[in-house]
Amino acid sequence: MNLETKWLEDFVTLAATRSFSQAAQKRFVTQPAFSRRIRSLEAALGLTLVNRSHTPVALTESGQLFLVTARSMVEQLGEVVRHLHHLEGQQGEVLQIAAAHSLTLGFFPEWIARLRREGLPLNTRLVASNVGEAVHALREGACDLILAYYDPDAALQLAPEIFPSLHLGATSMLPVCAVDEEGAPLFDLDGGQSVPLLAYSAGAFLGRSVNLLLRQRALRSSTVYETAMADSLKTMAMQGLGVAWVPRLSVTAELARGELAICGGEHWQVPLEIRLYRCELSRKAAVRLLWRKLKEGVGADGVTAS
Repeated sequence: MNLETKWLEDFVTLAATRSFSQAAQKRFVTQPAFSRRIRSLEAALGLTLVNRSHTPVALTESGQLFLVTARSMVEQLGEVVRHLHHLEGQQGEVLQIAAAHSLTLGFFPEWIARLRREGLPLNTRLVASNVGEAVHALREGACDLILAYYDPDAALQLAPEIFPSLHLGATSMLPVCAVDEEGAPLFDLDGGQSVPLLAYSAGAFLGRSVNLLLRQRALRSSTVYETAMADSLKTMAMQGLGVAWVPRLSVTAELARGELAICGGEHWQVPLEIRLYRCELSRKAAVRLLWRKLKEGVGADGVTAS
């Protein structure tokens, strides 16, 4: 028998609400996905737990009996996890943070070090993730926070009343390319010539704002390489293969060393906002403490929270 913990939590929530739609909302999933998870639980047990012909939903006799066990298992597991978090590190809870790949190196280390210098010694576990995986993890309770870029035209699909966010800082997407022997950019976006484009693949989060800019400015280009990873685009640009738009914080060192150059004016740059997301229902004291301190300006380094 292969049971998933989330199915037990789903079933307990359904028993409490007696409504698939309300239970799905409380579990932060769509109703079809929630219904599939309840059916998966029933299939794993080989039992019918829910009488779907009743409104509101009613449990079968087997469902009523299993509910006692499910509640007990969910409560015991919660207690064990909280106890283990307390033991780990001996300094309190560990915050699981899912972050965009470029932010794990270009932003997170300095930000977390600043928090520690200002008296907030957090224990953190950082996982590099794409936006879709990070959102799913936050909804499922698999992470406590998301560190991500904000794009109003590509919302994270997180209801702000349940998943509030704070502004942490700002950067921009820069068009960069390799340089010639005299240190000048190999390509010129304003020269009227077609340029080789190192592009984001379809669906890549950062690619949406870049593609919008390229359409608005009607850049003459031919795509020579595609990927969802900004760091991979940067590496290809350093090889002289084309122009790539990457976050400024990802190329600070390369620009300073003259390995890359910005190959267009400011009108070719795309502003980026860095935000931190959490779940309003999180029970971790460390999450609530961090949020309060950020609102007070701790770790902001002159950047205001909103």
